[in-house]
Amino acid sequence: MLHQFIAERKIAGFKYGKQERELQRFDEFFRLSGYSGVRLTKPLLDAFIYGEFEQPSTHYKKEILMRDFASFLGSNGYMVYVPAVKSAPTKRCQRIPFIFTAEQLRVLFYAIDNYPVRKTSNRNALDPVIYRLLYGSGLRISEALNLKLKNVDTDNGILTILHAKNNKDRLVPIADSLNERIKELIKSYHRFSSDEAYLFPSMTGNKTDQSATYTRFRDYLLMADIPHSSAGPRVHDLRHSFAVACLKNWVLSGEEISSLMPYLAAYMGHTDFRASQYYLRLTAELFPDIISRTEAEFGYVIPEGGAFLERS
Repeated sequence: MLHQFIAERKIAGFKYGKQERELQRFDEFFRLSGYSGVRLTKPLLDAFIYGEFEQPSTHYKKEILMRDFASFLGSNGYMVYVPAVKSAPTKRCQRIPFIFTAEQLRVLFYAIDNYPVRKTSNRNALDPVIYRLLYGSGLRISEALNLKLKNVDTDNGILTILHAKNNKDRLVPIADSLNERIKELIKSYHRFSSDEAYLFPSMTGNKTDQSATYTRFRDYLLMADIPHSSAGPRVHDLRHSFAVACLKNWVLSGEEISSLMPYLAAYMGHTDFRASQYYLRLTAELFPDIISRTEAEFGYVIPEGGAFLERS
């Protein structure tokens, strides 16, 4: 049943490497504890999940894994104990994201486009596209840097994001203007590249490291005269700015926000609506002239106080 469960998860698109190793440890723990057959009891699972010297985050991962396996056994007709998931982290990020204004974006992209040419670097070719992609699509930096040419459909303007956060795949349509920039990059930089090549490669052909994009971003902020501190701006704030701009445009266009919020969550790869709801509150706070319209339209899901931000 363990083998069948793992095979089913992999068919569903999950990598399941770490989980498979954890289930192998459980299999050995099951045997050494004197169990046989298909049995999951509360004492057994508690002993396995809540290791004495393990962190709560480890307990949380085991809870999810054993809950899923127990549910799988239950769906196959076995009467087993299904553990509760109760060790979820409660700490939330209190950092307020930096939301770029239209003018700040203008001077930022001007700085990126006009950075002095470096013959020993490919940043002049790649960066005007990388940072526009982050703002124009709301991708996470890791998702953008993991893109390979085979994941980019320029005929239809669609990016395929594979194994993103929480191991989720999704399709991301992009604007025509952004698609044209990617086409030009492929035409000029990837004339002899294979489909397995990274869209944004390093000079050695591997994918560009995230630390390089952060370092370059600081250069561009300095050139654009946008102050930087421990509070940001960060590269990830381009993603936050995309979400806020999207919501603002919808509200001002008279769109029905309640029907569009699920699309925003799916587009950005959110696991639930908490992050999307936070963006709605942030939009209303940044643009008080539309706060009444937002709350009237979708106020019942706008969180009161506190902050919930996904980790980059």
